[in-house]
Amino acid sequence: MTSSAAAGAAASPTSDGPPALAVHDLRKHYRKHEAVRGITFAVQSGEIFGLLGPNGAGKTTTIEIVIGLREATAGTVEVFGADVARDQRLARGLLGIQLQESDFFDHLTLAEQLRYLGACYGTEPDAAALLAAVDLADRGDWRLKQLSGGQKQRFALAAALVNDPRLVLLDEPSTGLDPGARRDLWQLIRRLRDSGHTVLLTTHYMEEAEVLCDRVAIMDQGLIAAVDTPDRLIDTLLATGFRRPEPPRAATLEDVFLSLTGHQFSEADAAAGVVPAGRRGRR
Repeated sequence: MTSSAAAGAAASPTSDGPPALAVHDLRKHYRKHEAVRGITFAVQSGEIFGLLGPNGAGKTTTIEIVIGLREATAGTVEVFGADVARDQRLARGLLGIQLQESDFFDHLTLAEQLRYLGACYGTEPDAAALLAAVDLADRGDWRLKQLSGGQKQRFALAAALVNDPRLVLLDEPSTGLDPGARRDLWQLIRRLRDSGHTVLLTTHYMEEAEVLCDRVAIMDQGLIAAVDTPDRLIDTLLATGFRRPEPPRAATLEDVFLSLTGHQFSEADAAAGVVPAGRRGRR
């Protein structure tokens, strides 16, 4: 079983009831530019669904319409059956949204940030539990500037959970992370799905989509070219007779990096400038 097939088996998405997200003939025009050109797809409850495409494909515009930041030119979007245009308050309450670093307050601790965000939803989140869920249990009194890049992304994930959402939206969650931090974040996202949440993420990383997502929509120039599991999309291509000119090597430079640095060299240690004992003195 491949990694993506294993992910699908763990997720066990269900089609009972309305989909977690249903997008039908969605369009967004900016004067002469058509950013989203009539896309249709559905995210089933209990899966990790990826919008995969290059920068400028229309992924972020689609997410912004789903969360109500932008108004669609045409088409419909429903979150667990709630229309985001007609019943925005209900739909918004079902969503958890990853915030970027610039959306947080510099002067508040991580725990204070989470309690503030919870108040915006009219709830009192357990900040300690949320931080523990993203492996930041001992960082509640820290401020954002004290965190490494990977820790900031994990905190952004905790912030997306303050209202205990049924559907979590992550826009390019691993951009700018080193290989180790990216893999740590993937594990947290899997745990999120396995705890009963549905996840929609956008990414331009092919490996991220293949390893992490149960299904993906391949998006380019405002259109969706295909929707399926990573394995079935690859098998469909291979059935056409496609073969790479040169087969991939058994290892990559990323594998070399992870092997040489050692698993015990944690991201937190790296951020603090701590060198593992077994590696001190090497040049």
